[in-house]
Amino acid sequence: MNTNLTAEDTAGNEAKHSPRRLPPELNILLVLVGIALVFEVLGWLLAGQSFLMNSQRLTIMILQVSVIGIIAIGVTQVIITGGIDLSSGSVVGMTAMIAAGFAQSSAWSRILYPALSDLPAIVPIAIGLLIGLVAGLINGALIAYTRIPPFIATLGMMVSARGVSKWYTKGQPVSGLTEQFTFIGSGILPVIIFLAVALIFHIALRYTRYGKFTYAIGANVQAARVSGIDVERHLLKVYAIAGALAGLAGLVTAARAQTAQAGMGVMYELDAIAAAVIGGTSLAGGVGRITGTVIGTVILGVMTSGFTFLRVDAYYQEIIKGAIIVAAVVTDVYRQKKRKV
Repeated sequence: MNTNLTAEDTAGNEAKHSPRRLPPELNILLVLVGIALVFEVLGWLLAGQSFLMNSQRLTIMILQVSVIGIIAIGVTQVIITGGIDLSSGSVVGMTAMIAAGFAQSSAWSRILYPALSDLPAIVPIAIGLLIGLVAGLINGALIAYTRIPPFIATLGMMVSARGVSKWYTKGQPVSGLTEQFTFIGSGILPVIIFLAVALIFHIALRYTRYGKFTYAIGANVQAARVSGIDVERHLLKVYAIAGALAGLAGLVTAARAQTAQAGMGVMYELDAIAAAVIGGTSLAGGVGRITGTVIGTVILGVMTSGFTFLRVDAYYQEIIKGAIIVAAVVTDVYRQKKRKV
């Protein structure tokens, strides 16, 4: 049986029969433009100033969403396979804490490992990526080989990783990081890292066997297995990549803040899932693109920045954000039903 037939191929065949249908990314982009224009109009009406013409505000917004975007790229791939990852936010906190312990300067008074201070930045970066990778491998192994539902397996990792991040220094922050390490969080470098990661996995999903297998498993896992795909091994890869990207996000977060705290990354996993779903990734599996996730991430950033700009209470922001996520899921369910008709 042909393993090259994926959900994206099916979507492409459908597009040939209905040429007037807009690409899904374009629809999402129009939503982004619409939301931004709404905040622009409300800005002049309620605050007497522009929302879009403030370069400092837009820069802060883009920097804030870059970390969520890195996580969302990994989460998108997991969701395409029909799974879910609830552990990424906790892995961010765990990675930030442990990696920061190996990124301290000897000039700092409270050093976790005095004999290992002033290490080259590559050392804590490699340690952080390895920690994230191991967390992802554990998730993948539990899901692929023990058949534990992804929700339960990653929920367990979420709790455990958060516990490790608190235990590591008994809840104390890790500060005094070297300039070499904090450089990866300076300026617009987090945005460059986000876009580079997005480009790499956009190419991987669209033009490689890795992507074809990922879509095939999400579209129909039994058909993928019969067609010769090693489903368990591939799921292990997908969750390992998601874990490594969460580790990368933890490194960027610690570098930006120039300190690491056990509470870093709280609720990041939900924002990442929301970015993927808003960007058109189907929770049913088999459908989703990195370009859509990037736009979905920016939509979340625009919403957060817009609400703050209009001085909307944080509680109301969460309520509105939750409503938008539910609306995105309802829209996805409607699209799935429409495809089956």
